[in-house]
Amino acid sequence: MAKKIPKIVKDIRANSPSPVNYAFQKNISYSQMSIFRGCSHRWKLQYKDKIKAFTSTIHTVFGSALHEVIQHYLSIMYEISATKADQINLEELFQEKFIGEYQTQYKKNKNHHFSSAEEMREFFEDGVAILDWFKKRRSKYFSKRGTHLVGCEIPIVIAPNKMYNNVLYMGYLDVVLYNEKTKTFKILDIKTSTRGWNAQNKKDEDKQFQLLLYKQFFSDQYNIPLNDIEVEFFIVKRKVMSFDDDNIKSPHQAYRVQTFSPPSGKIKLGKAKKAVNSFISECFNSNGKIREAEYPKSVSRWNCRFCPFKNDKKHCGEGIIY
Repeated sequence: MAKKIPKIVKDIRANSPSPVNYAFQKNISYSQMSIFRGCSHRWKLQYKDKIKAFTSTIHTVFGSALHEVIQHYLSIMYEISATKADQINLEELFQEKFIGEYQTQYKKNKNHHFSSAEEMREFFEDGVAILDWFKKRRSKYFSKRGTHLVGCEIPIVIAPNKMYNNVLYMGYLDVVLYNEKTKTFKILDIKTSTRGWNAQNKKDEDKQFQLLLYKQFFSDQYNIPLNDIEVEFFIVKRKVMSFDDDNIKSPHQAYRVQTFSPPSGKIKLGKAKKAVNSFISECFNSNGKIREAEYPKSVSRWNCRFCPFKNDKKHCGEGIIY
């Protein structure tokens, strides 16, 4: 027998925000803000000058495909049953999503390959191993007892700064759960990683800002008290140590899943809001138009390594040295 869906869950599902009207509104995102904070010149090239640059990699293809499969599994589990979810052929579904996403990005890259058959095989096998591990241990992370799936890819469209009403923050929440007993929500952001997050990754405020802003804007959009919202990174690892490895210290090292809940109190939320408001005021006029301003380059090994303009001498080319 299907569980009765709480009214608050129904209300959220039935009240998606109005989409961005690009005729007079601009959208920003966590990705945009992160690029700007790393290198404002790269942001200018991509979002002001509209210079197209191919940014997909085998990592982004892998992450997109794995997101879709995990979200589909959870949707079936919560909306129908765990038994039905377990009957899904996850390897077959992942293969379909993985190949489909690669083909989409291949076309965007003017039909040029950006990965090799060997690399694709490695990533595919890693994905299958993750899903097999997750399926066997799903109950450790997800339970139906008193919990409802609000949805996957829940849209957020909101003006973070009322002085810039035409600049809207847009994002999609990977997974949102509602605990009927505690009357609390949990926002999960799925991340793929090679070997998981170390202490430095967890302390990275730029990484934390994504979930902190999601918490704030989910609260604002649906009038939910901040204290009733939890946030968590759900990190899946492509590579783990084998139980047969003599150097392994704990079975936790072989876990394919790592969870991390960043601090999300008043001070941390304040920092995240300050970061997004600073980004908006530096880049946009009050009418939502992008400012004519200097957008300096931030040359560093980290910034340039992943920049699509690192070898583009016409527009930058600073990353060639790296």
